[in-house]
Amino acid sequence: MLKTLEIENIAVIEKTSVDFSRGLNVLTGETGAGKSIVVDSINAILGERTSRELVRHGADNAYVSACFEDIDDSVCKVLDKLGFDAEDDGTLILSRKISSTGKSSCRVNGKSATVSMLREIGSSLVNIHGQHDNQELLNPDYQYKFIDMLFDDNSVLNEYKASFKKLISVRRRLKALTNDETDKERKLELLDYQINELEQADIKVGERDKLNARRELINKSEAVSQALGRTLSAISGDDDTMGIQSGVNDCYNSLCVFDEAKGISEILADINDKLEAVKDGIDKLYNEIDFDPGELEKIEERLDLLYRFSNKYGATEEEMLDFLDKAREARNSIVYSDRELEKLNEEYDRLFDDTLKLADKLSQKRKSTAEIFEKQVKSELEFLDMPKLEFVVDFQKGNLSSAGYDKIEFLISTNPGEPPKPLSKIASGGELSRIMLAIKNILSYNDTIGTLIFDEIDTGVSGRASQKIGMKLKSVSKNTQVICVTHSAQIASNADEHFLISKDISGDRTYTKVTALDFDGRKKELARIMGGIEITDALLKSAEEMLNQFKG
Repeated sequence: MLKTLEIENIAVIEKTSVDFSRGLNVLTGETGAGKSIVVDSINAILGERTSRELVRHGADNAYVSACFEDIDDSVCKVLDKLGFDAEDDGTLILSRKISSTGKSSCRVNGKSATVSMLREIGSSLVNIHGQHDNQELLNPDYQYKFIDMLFDDNSVLNEYKASFKKLISVRRRLKALTNDETDKERKLELLDYQINELEQADIKVGERDKLNARRELINKSEAVSQALGRTLSAISGDDDTMGIQSGVNDCYNSLCVFDEAKGISEILADINDKLEAVKDGIDKLYNEIDFDPGELEKIEERLDLLYRFSNKYGATEEEMLDFLDKAREARNSIVYSDRELEKLNEEYDRLFDDTLKLADKLSQKRKSTAEIFEKQVKSELEFLDMPKLEFVVDFQKGNLSSAGYDKIEFLISTNPGEPPKPLSKIASGGELSRIMLAIKNILSYNDTIGTLIFDEIDTGVSGRASQKIGMKLKSVSKNTQVICVTHSAQIASNADEHFLISKDISGDRTYTKVTALDFDGRKKELARIMGGIEITDALLKSAEEMLNQFKG
């Protein structure tokens, strides 16, 4: 339940704090005093859209904070999913700061949060029903949810949803395979071409580097050959000159006979061995640069093929071979898709039958629940001075969806002898408010929402009907905290806590304040609502009688 609401710089409210009670809380005041601002502030803390116009003129920021007590497990699950914790004593504090530039900052128990997080948490805490907030009740696409809320056991509903989810998953896979079927031949043709082209190419990892190195060597082979020739001539000599190796050998032969020159002769022997190694290397390199005149052309062709393939299948040889593996897998997948398609069709047929049977069970449960619901609504409406109104839950069969196949619509007949028609077609504002209140009262025993807010539910009704609405709101408040904005003295007389929204002008500024009324204050406020401008002793007496009647 909502325990405390703190408001700063929201519209004409400079600063106020409201402590709500567990039962029926009523907010009254003159038109324009700012009752809607309190509801707007609650909407803001619940993550609804706001604008910078909500910030009080002259203030940099507006601030709203709400403290909730005794939050239930459903709220704790939402908090846990979003990464928040409730306090050990079961309290939850939501806050939101709105800047004059339009930006918002939100907190959940002191931790930073987003507006969408506030909205998700708020939907489990508070349900606001306003004068223009009857879309759910008027929308046939939503009305089945009212019936489902009355289930004492959700096992059939949960079982159906799980089966339908599986059915949709199989249907998506079937659709993907079926779509692939139309392009199968084209895809197979392309894959066969790609696989054949890559297999014929017989690509090896690292071959491009080797080919580039070989091409570079061939291109400079003439220069290399000349340098090798000069080197070999210098080592071995020719007809005119003695080579380096001969000179080294002569020196070695001259010195090796002297023990004193042993170290030098060993160095000369080592030099001779190295010169032999150089000559062997020259022979080997000569063989490498000895190439077929057509080899360079073949290398260029191969490098060109690898370049073209790199644009089609991947920059490196590894990527090209990976493309080949994936193409083979894709081809196998298409080739064997017929078997997969057959298996999926069998699975889909089985799941469809199972889901349809569960939809039948769900529909039967809804129909039996709807019979009780119709009687409960009619009973509630009789109490709310609508004894002649007929309320019918109409069932039509539609296509399977996540909610079953039931197309449910609420029908009413406001005059005896007239056939029931859709609620959205004929219900007046006053009738709609009372029907919603009747349904809320029925659902309050099953609903886990801790706080219900009714914004001017008395619109379109007066007198005896207002008194009955007040009594019904009181009844709802026994199970769920109720906050009600009203212009009706009959409704206000039933309150456990009565707040007056008043407006004062000081200087050139307007200030709205929220005051919790005692018995005398409530008596004066009820007299004002009933009488208007002049509050007479008779009005005060009538107001006192209303309050005493409620106390009795």
